[in-house]
Amino acid sequence: MQMAPSDPLHVLEILYRLEKAIPVAQTALDHKNSFQLLVATILSAQCTDARVNQVTPILFEQYPSPHALCDAELKGLSAVIRPTGFYQTKAKNLIGCAKGIVARFNGTVPDTLEALVTLPGVGRKTANVILGCVYGKSAIVVDTHVKRVARRLQWTGSSNPDRIEIDLGHLLPQEKWTTGSHRLLLHGRHVCTARVPRCLSCPLFDLCPAESEKTTQKTSARLW
Repeated sequence: MQMAPSDPLHVLEILYRLEKAIPVAQTALDHKNSFQLLVATILSAQCTDARVNQVTPILFEQYPSPHALCDAELKGLSAVIRPTGFYQTKAKNLIGCAKGIVARFNGTVPDTLEALVTLPGVGRKTANVILGCVYGKSAIVVDTHVKRVARRLQWTGSSNPDRIEIDLGHLLPQEKWTTGSHRLLLHGRHVCTARVPRCLSCPLFDLCPAESEKTTQKTSARLW
């Protein structure tokens, strides 16, 4: 009998297949410490990781620490990060974030969700990236890719990232929160894409309940 999408064995099988397909599950944002990853993640909003990685070497050379970023001039910082888009808002957030880290956390990026989300430009997604990738805590990252894959797998019926995080938290074993959500993200970025998902080469094909997407791919394959 076919298992429901939320069946624990079904969920574990999906995680197992993703682990085989994506052995290394980590952020694609280049960084050397918690501060650099925090800055890079803030810049990654509405921007590709590849573009962020082109900008951050110059950025970190000029502003290597929260203390240095505190003293940044808005115009100069905006010019450096302009290629990432929404650069004026991001520049204000980066300076505000750095000032918060220095003033309230002794220059160290905090290691709790409650503290991180008090910093300008830091929401739950960014906070969970830091918690999982830097501090080794169980944390579920929900971005646009995770949202899409989770909905296609029928692991959530919501479009709200906070609700999706809760739903995934109920389904995934806690020790798999960080690696599992990163694999969902990478799977969504490279296979389960938005416009033309690569269903016919997907390791989850027989487990995925997204029949409309699979049917479209089958039809397209026959036409070719």
